[in-house]
Amino acid sequence: MYLLYLQLKRDVYHGRLLCPFADAAYLGACIVQAELGDYDPEEHPADYISDFKLFPKQSLKLERKIVEIHQNELRGQCPSLAELNLLQRANTLDTYGVDPHPCKDFTGSTAFLGFTARGFVIIVCTFAVPHFNYSCFLFIYLQKKLVLTFHTSTPAACKHLWKCAVENQAFYKCAKSSQIKTVSSSSIFFKGSRFRYSGRVAKEVIDASSKIQRDPPVVHSDTSNTYGMENKRNIFKYKQNIKYFKDQLSLLTSMYITSILAVY
Repeated sequence: MYLLYLQLKRDVYHGRLLCPFADAAYLGACIVQAELGDYDPEEHPADYISDFKLFPKQSLKLERKIVEIHQNELRGQCPSLAELNLLQRANTLDTYGVDPHPCKDFTGSTAFLGFTARGFVIIVCTFAVPHFNYSCFLFIYLQKKLVLTFHTSTPAACKHLWKCAVENQAFYKCAKSSQIKTVSSSSIFFKGSRFRYSGRVAKEVIDASSKIQRDPPVVHSDTSNTYGMENKRNIFKYKQNIKYFKDQLSLLTSMYITSILAVY
């Protein structure tokens, strides 16, 4: 479960797991709870969330919502429970398990084409329309009808999108990698573009994994992303100690002066 949590955390950071504001705040709070634990006002400065790089575009509004959820809703949760909550929330998203590619639709609006094990989805404003199965592709091709048009930012991005689609379909649909033939693009895409699949397909990976006999691996949590947070907590404590000593010194000085005046 921990490895899946790390993968989803990486997808969130790189913007691959698209989600609405409320879900993004909850996912971010789960990550903070899993890596930092409960909020402690004596250890955590006011801007402690800014030390966590959770999203590619991390606004102040989002950080404030993450703070609210972390300090209240997730208090008392151990790291494993916080990680499980992240997995459960991510599993409910329309974009879960989707490889999104940015593009423009026929109106010029921003959209994403996402590939899944069944086919592809069109993502608009973090919401996905129903799946288009791979069988639909063959029907469209045989009918010689173009029903959907999308534009990428560059020709290279379009070619990459086509290769990802072909590779994704081959990985999930074929039983053996030896069955996959070299694919050439039609005139709709790029003349002369070819794709040759390398590696194993999903069924081969699953079959090979089921034959592995070994003890479950011991996974150690990676806290490298919290080193900056730890340093900031130390600085915060240091400043608190300095303030405490200054206050004590001021108090002792005042008492000393008062005692001298009393003598005279």
